[in-house]
Amino acid sequence: MSSEIIMPSAETPGASEAPRPGRWLALSVLVLAVLLIAVDATVLGLATPYLSEDLRPSGTQLLWIGDVYSFVIAGLLVSMGSLGDRIGRKKLLLSGAVAFGAVSVLNAYATSPEMMIAARALLGVAGATLMPSTLALIRNIFHDPRERSLAIGIWGAMASAGAAVGPVVGGFLLENFWWGSVFLINLPVMAVLVLVGARLLPESRDPAPGPWDLPSVLLSMTGIVALVYAIKEGATLGLTPAAGAAAVLGVLALVWFVRRQLTLDAPLLNMRLFHNRGFSAAVLADLLTVLGLSGTVFFLSQFLQLVQNRDPLEAGLAELPAAIGAVATGLLAGQAARRWSVRSVVAGGLAAIGVALAVLAGLSTTTGYPLLGAGLLVIGAGAGLSFTVTADVILSSVPKEQAGSASAVSETAYELGAALGIALLGSIVTGVYRGFPVPAGVPAGAAGEAHESLGGAVKAAVALPADQGTVLLTEAQRAFVEGLRLASAVAAVVLLVTAVAAWFLLRGQRLEEGAGGGH
Repeated sequence: MSSEIIMPSAETPGASEAPRPGRWLALSVLVLAVLLIAVDATVLGLATPYLSEDLRPSGTQLLWIGDVYSFVIAGLLVSMGSLGDRIGRKKLLLSGAVAFGAVSVLNAYATSPEMMIAARALLGVAGATLMPSTLALIRNIFHDPRERSLAIGIWGAMASAGAAVGPVVGGFLLENFWWGSVFLINLPVMAVLVLVGARLLPESRDPAPGPWDLPSVLLSMTGIVALVYAIKEGATLGLTPAAGAAAVLGVLALVWFVRRQLTLDAPLLNMRLFHNRGFSAAVLADLLTVLGLSGTVFFLSQFLQLVQNRDPLEAGLAELPAAIGAVATGLLAGQAARRWSVRSVVAGGLAAIGVALAVLAGLSTTTGYPLLGAGLLVIGAGAGLSFTVTADVILSSVPKEQAGSASAVSETAYELGAALGIALLGSIVTGVYRGFPVPAGVPAGAAGEAHESLGGAVKAAVALPADQGTVLLTEAQRAFVEGLRLASAVAAVVLLVTAVAAWFLLRGQRLEEGAGGGH
């Protein structure tokens, strides 16, 4: 195995710089931001039924309320990462935190579907300023590579914890307060972040950044938003002319964006980062892992609530083992990668997720919780190992000055992976689900509602005579589980193939050693 260490020359003195006082307190502030974004991404799903009752959005408006946040975040990440490198990451993070708090109030008190869509879009803009800044600041606060690995582990663990805590917190708030409360929890957290962050976080930026290229910003936003829209539209409605046109527009804009970056003296995104095999392999591994995971986990929440009849809080608690696994392994991942190797830890983590998803492919409507809980624990543990080490590789592969851009690429891979996963695996679940036979005598309207979604089948069943409703719901649940099993099997294959690819592509990749450690 090659002993090459991918470390830019600008970075070599990094390990010998004096440790920054207060760095762990500063990390706790950054972790708050990540925790909140992760909670916010998962909490809306639970609030949707309550919000629908109040605001009465159409089906299309409801989709936009759910999707516009991730569209805007995905579209702006690269631009915001680059902006942070130019104007200062601390300044961008604190401005974003203030905006996030203010816009959360707008979300909580939205009085119409249109206002809600606009408020979710603005929340996406604020979220895009927070995500790349947190990881880039870790790159600049922690000079010792071993400490930095631990800091990235804590950062990743909190993101996982936030995604799992979201449904629990959301379930509790929705059972005790009105739906807007799930947004108002952002306010105290953001207040602490701004007050403590202003004192503790150091400012860092690229010393010679060049101008912020507006055409590049527009091209990257257009390309990614159009692509994500095409994927989601294709998943829900099939290959419509709108989805096809959006896909073509997205690809053309991104090709133009890449060509423009190669000609600029100060590009928005330095495409030469991708010449680094470790960087490219880590980004690709992240994208494919999120693709496989997000689709399955997204439908697992519905399985717990609509097939196994758990209430939102119980379903949230049932998904906690995934967070426990991710937190435990995320904290140890850097140490493990130094002891064995980057490729064995990343490939091993991905293979573990693949095997757990293959086990979930054997689900039935009556599967007991011990098997589900064990599967989720293994999925979380595998994700904690692979995501933490790939984040470390991505950050270590670039000079400190470009940390924001590198973090943004990593976050964009997450967002695209999530959109692709929910779209591709979602279309498998939906395709299988819609084929279930409707019992004789069920009115066409109820049959149509039941075929639309499992939530629709639950509603339709309640309105029918008891015997008929029970048969309809049983058929719908069986079809949903069939779709989920097939999607889990496809996701398992994706993860196992990604594990093999990571084993070869990350060959010779090492994490940097601390000042005292040899190479």
